[in-house]
Amino acid sequence: MSNTGQDTIASIPFAEAVGMLRAVAEETRLRILALLADGELSVTDLTDILGQSQPRISRHLKLLVEAGLVERHREGAWAFFRLREGRAGLIDPMIAGLDRKNAPLSEDRARLEAVREQRAESAQAFFARLAPKWDRLRSLHVPEATVEAAVRDALGDRPIRSLVDLGTGTGRMLGLLAPLATRATGLDSSHAMLSVARANLEQAGLAKVDLRQGDIHAPPFGRGGFDLVVVHQVLHYLDDPARALREAVRLVAPGGRLLVVDFAPHGLEHLREAQAHRRLGFAADQVTNWLVESGLDRVEHRDIAPTDGTEHPLTVTLWLAEDTAVTALNSERAVA
Repeated sequence: MSNTGQDTIASIPFAEAVGMLRAVAEETRLRILALLADGELSVTDLTDILGQSQPRISRHLKLLVEAGLVERHREGAWAFFRLREGRAGLIDPMIAGLDRKNAPLSEDRARLEAVREQRAESAQAFFARLAPKWDRLRSLHVPEATVEAAVRDALGDRPIRSLVDLGTGTGRMLGLLAPLATRATGLDSSHAMLSVARANLEQAGLAKVDLRQGDIHAPPFGRGGFDLVVVHQVLHYLDDPARALREAVRLVAPGGRLLVVDFAPHGLEHLREAQAHRRLGFAADQVTNWLVESGLDRVEHRDIAPTDGTEHPLTVTLWLAEDTAVTALNSERAVA
């Protein structure tokens, strides 16, 4: 992913810039910023890496947040910190120019890698407990690689400026699409699943993806903030999938797109209890109507059915909808 942090450097007021530079001019806070340049971290992570008390680390973080260099977000009982997009651009060249081959930054980087390895081990242990259920479900539909290839084909080569994956789970869609986006965000209601996603993305070299805890029925983002919104294998878990799609459409920027991936209608009742499925798939017209009624148009869908003779096959359906209002307006202007 490319970094757009420097785009707004010139808009930072002089007094705020002075405050930012004062906040940076302290050893521990500069070390914290260097670590956050590699991705978000919790207070516990920073305490372990820097070998300082939690109150002291929290105080430094409070000062960095107040200076506008760092932003904080809650994830259950945890708090995570990351460089504030745009505002931190003032100090990006300084951080990029730091010598990380020598102490203390070389030691911080080594301990950061240890923290990430421990996180990956914990995530793998958690996922191992779920793996049997996931494996049984995978055996009922086409391989995930086939679905992912269809997703890439449906999206084409169109640039992705800002991406959000609602109900990101283990972060699989983010791992597929975040490298194509300038900015990528994942939302999930489960802290445990976000921990798995965080570990997976770090292992894939995508530590700068923004992960947030929140409700898909009330996502904590502004209207029209993303030019690609993804809802992948989530709707069948929800009591009110139509409401979730209305909220997803609210996030689509003018001219943006919404990708939905879920199961076509099926009769596998045991998935309600075994996999906590609330809905046994969705008809193509049903999802299309929800998207159109919510304000999108040009909805296309594609079915991907198993071809290996599976006894109880599940068909996966992809819906791609677009807000064509801006596209149509631009076309009219071009003709004029």
